[in-house]
Amino acid sequence: MTTPSSTPSPVTRADAFRFWLKLGFISFGGPAGQIAVMHEELVERRRWISEGRFLHALNYCMLLPGPEAQQLATYIGWLMHRTWGGLVAGGLFVLPSLFILIALSWVYMAFGHVPVIAGLFYGIKPAVTALVVHAAWRVGSRTLKNGWLWGIAVAAFVAIFALQLPFPLIVLAAGLIGYVGGRVVPARFSAGGGHGKAAPSHGPALIGDDTPTPEHARFSWARFRAVLVVFLGLWALALGGLTAAFGWQAVLTQMAWFFTKAALLTFGGAYAVLPYVYQGAVDHHHWLTGPQMIDGLALGETTPGPLIMVVSFVGFVGGWTKALFGPDALVLAGAAAATVVTFFTFLPSFFFIFLGAPFIETTHGKLQFTAPLTGITAAVVGVIVNLAVFFAYHVLWPKGLGGPFEWASAAIGVAAGVALFRFKLGVIPVIAGSALAGLALQMLR
Repeated sequence: MTTPSSTPSPVTRADAFRFWLKLGFISFGGPAGQIAVMHEELVERRRWISEGRFLHALNYCMLLPGPEAQQLATYIGWLMHRTWGGLVAGGLFVLPSLFILIALSWVYMAFGHVPVIAGLFYGIKPAVTALVVHAAWRVGSRTLKNGWLWGIAVAAFVAIFALQLPFPLIVLAAGLIGYVGGRVVPARFSAGGGHGKAAPSHGPALIGDDTPTPEHARFSWARFRAVLVVFLGLWALALGGLTAAFGWQAVLTQMAWFFTKAALLTFGGAYAVLPYVYQGAVDHHHWLTGPQMIDGLALGETTPGPLIMVVSFVGFVGGWTKALFGPDALVLAGAAAATVVTFFTFLPSFFFIFLGAPFIETTHGKLQFTAPLTGITAAVVGVIVNLAVFFAYHVLWPKGLGGPFEWASAAIGVAAGVALFRFKLGVIPVIAGSALAGLALQMLR
């Protein structure tokens, strides 16, 4: 296939809105899968942004607490269409998942465990594992261009899998190695890692490697102060409003405060902060039980949107269980709590992008800034592989290594992997086919 020679037509706000809305409904597979989908759509197919600019934005998002895929969407939307674009891209990445999870949480609380749903989940879980493996391969094939970067990826995997080191420490170490490497062997930590360009060219992009930074994306202290005041004001107004309406010890107010803290701890994705959420929501506040938390995680894994959206399920169940508005308004209580939790979880994500992205744009192409980020991206590949191992273990040995091996799950996972790697099928067909396979197995038992 020949490489296009002309730059795509400018993207209208309507076109961007339709794409970000579509992405909100197809963003399965966790952050790795979501980033892979965005890369395929935005870099390879639509050519809205170049490979180098995409990875530059991704490296910054990897540094931040919060869901990196949602933040990457916010960054690219902001770069293309100013604040409106960032709010639309980041918001539509979350809202479909919120509405779907509210509906599924209602079914879960009102009707309990349904065999049909259990069968669908049985098939979806190994498919999600295959999606993460596939995403690790795609990100790694674009990132690990030489032995240095491969070494960082392997070291990151060992650090998190065997040594159980915290993700922020891994990020810090990888950034430090990248910084030193950028000075000692700069060619190995440049955009192409010592092997030419970052990736084969997909043709000229609307936002290319040499495209000047637009005016709205240029750093200024006045804009920095404005963003700081607006977002801190929004947070204080929302938290203060809940306190004034219900009191500081009320469930909604405590959820807002707790998930603000949780949002600032989500380095490395949802799994890095889930123990903290479990401890607070289950053990301390008693908003839900341990088994309910595990069921919520399964819902979060199998619905579009960031995996951290599991906190919306936590909020819904907590609002329902505590009957915030009385026994006759359980659905309203659950929906209100889920909305509050989602708002306070994702507000910091928008804040970090709008505050820091203009500075990051000034570092584009400067090796002293990009080399540490290249090291971090390599480390994230190892972390994604660790996530795939984590998924595979819990799917194939649900009762631990001493329990039986789930041959049916393994077969579904292998079939999903073949569909992804060999036949290049999309996320939706793989998820749907695997869910139907799980349901068929459930019916045969």
